[in-house]
Amino acid sequence: MNDADPIVVSGMSLEAPGGVRAPSEYWRALSESRELIGRLPRDRGWPVDDMLSLSRLEGWANACDAGGFLDDPGAFDPVFFNISAREATVTSPQIRLAMLLAWKALENNGINPDALDEEEAGCFVGAYPTEYGPAGGQADEYSGYRTVGRITEGIAGRVSHSLGLAGPCATVNTGCASSLTALHLAASSVRNGECDWALAGGVCVMGSPAIIYDFARQNELATDGHCRVYADDSSGTLWAEGGGFVVIETESRAKRLGHRVFGRILASHYNHNGKGKPILTPRSEAQEKLIRRVIASSGIDAADVGMIEGHGTATRAGDRAELTALLNTYGAAGSAAYVGSAKSNIGHAQAAGGMLGLIKVLLAGWHGHVPASLFTDNPTRLIDWDSTGLRLATKLHPWGPKRGSRYGAVSSYGADGVNAHTIIGMPVGEEHDDF
Repeated sequence: MNDADPIVVSGMSLEAPGGVRAPSEYWRALSESRELIGRLPRDRGWPVDDMLSLSRLEGWANACDAGGFLDDPGAFDPVFFNISAREATVTSPQIRLAMLLAWKALENNGINPDALDEEEAGCFVGAYPTEYGPAGGQADEYSGYRTVGRITEGIAGRVSHSLGLAGPCATVNTGCASSLTALHLAASSVRNGECDWALAGGVCVMGSPAIIYDFARQNELATDGHCRVYADDSSGTLWAEGGGFVVIETESRAKRLGHRVFGRILASHYNHNGKGKPILTPRSEAQEKLIRRVIASSGIDAADVGMIEGHGTATRAGDRAELTALLNTYGAAGSAAYVGSAKSNIGHAQAAGGMLGLIKVLLAGWHGHVPASLFTDNPTRLIDWDSTGLRLATKLHPWGPKRGSRYGAVSSYGADGVNAHTIIGMPVGEEHDDF
């Protein structure tokens, strides 16, 4: 295989807040500018009343009664996946969600998930640990099942095992950059001939409100129940859940097998901020260096990129660092791309956020429109918008091609200092309403 045979996305699946369980439903919500935020879950044993009065603690902000939560996280038929009822009880919802979405992505591609035993296919899943299940501090009827049912490392392995995949397999934890990092590793594995094709995904189901407490202590939670990404009146982020999977293969293989091509992965990479600032503080310099590397590897002019799906935490430090890096790269190159983030619709889905952003761009290219990023009436004044051609996506904008394709970019970064970025190119002339 060589670089003349591009790596493409040829299948996809997702679940998002608001009851969204398919790419078509996701696109409908995005194109209609719908916010999919709901109340904090009342069915998980969380101390919601205590969470909503955190300002009683010195220096803490209140957690508002809002977030992007899945209706029935990880629900699936264990018998269908050959899992016993007892094992299912201690199998993390993140694993269950990953298994379900992997199956759906294969069906979306046209691959028969039931006929893959010993298939030389890879599986790379972005995720990080969440608290779930019966405590493990004693011997009980669940002993013997926790090892692969609760540990994060079990997610990709469980997916490969359930499908019979025999290629490279890894669960990736680079914080909120996890799923874009998994995408990069999957694309690299196919490009290098380590596997014939691969699944790449990301999942997040919150087993506890720990991260809500952490950000309340940092005064970085939205106070009004809205994730106002890149807005001047943003007050912080909102936490969310979700998941997405894509099928990765070479374009020649996709065409030979009659698979749809949603987009080409032109270039991707990830890096780390290094030292010099607190680990939680994003660094625009590191993000800019990463973006320049990806642009240089993509083989396109940065000015041709028409849509940028940002990480968009709706925090001052995060939005400033990210937008500065985008201005110094795409903006400086003359791009007039629309900038936005699906976090304004669904909240911050953490390890799965990058994959949900990637699928948003693929759907936008498929339909030829850039959906609005919500709450853009008052653009942030952290950067000088007049100095650049970059624009916030304020409504459903038509997205015309450049040199025969639509080019989009996706960014993610994590609290551990890892940044990830990818550029994709989407075919023109194959737009449809269903997929």
